[in-house]
Amino acid sequence: MIKINLAPDRGRRRKVGFKGIKLSLPAFNLGVLFGVVYLALLVCIGLYWWFLMSTKVSLTADIDRANRDLATLKAQIGQESKVRDLANELRKRVDVIEAITKAPAQKIQLVEAFASVIPNDLWVTGFEERSGQIKVTGSAFSPTAIADFMANLRSSGKFKEVDLVVTRRDLARPAPLVTFEVTCRYES
Repeated sequence: MIKINLAPDRGRRRKVGFKGIKLSLPAFNLGVLFGVVYLALLVCIGLYWWFLMSTKVSLTADIDRANRDLATLKAQIGQESKVRDLANELRKRVDVIEAITKAPAQKIQLVEAFASVIPNDLWVTGFEERSGQIKVTGSAFSPTAIADFMANLRSSGKFKEVDLVVTRRDLARPAPLVTFEVTCRYES
C-alpha cells in the first residue's frame, strides 16, 4: 500500500524572502486571534455603553434645566399679564377721571338729581351713562319701591323716557328681593 501525505509538514514553514535572505512566518494560533478580537469587541461595546449613559445623564440634566427655566418664564409671563391687566384697569380709571373733569358740572348735577329721587327701600347696584342715556340696575324689597322710583324720576322733570326693562324676584333668599333695570334719558 502506498501512502501519500498531502498535508504540509508541520515542521516546515513557509519561507519568504530573497535569494540570499530567508525569512519565515511564525506559526499562528487562531484561538488567540479570536480571543483578542472578542476582548476588543467587548471593550468597544463597553465604551459605547459608557458614552450612551453619559449622554443620557447630560441630556437629562439639560431637560431638567430647561424645565426649571420654563417654570421661571411662565411665572414671569403670569406677572406680566397681571401688570398688563392692571395697566388696562388704570387706563380705564384715567379715562373716567378725564371724562369727569371735562364736564364736572353736568356730572355733578346728574348725580344730585339722581340721588334726590331714590327711595329708602331701593338699592342701586349699577349706573351707566352714555351721551345722556342712563341705565340703572338695582334691588328693592318690593315692586312698589321700583314704581315709586320710576315715578320720582318722571316727576323730577330732569329725566325723560323712563322705561322699566326687566324685573325679577329672587325667591331663593330668605327676604325675597326684586331686581330691576330701568333706562331713561337725562336732560339738564
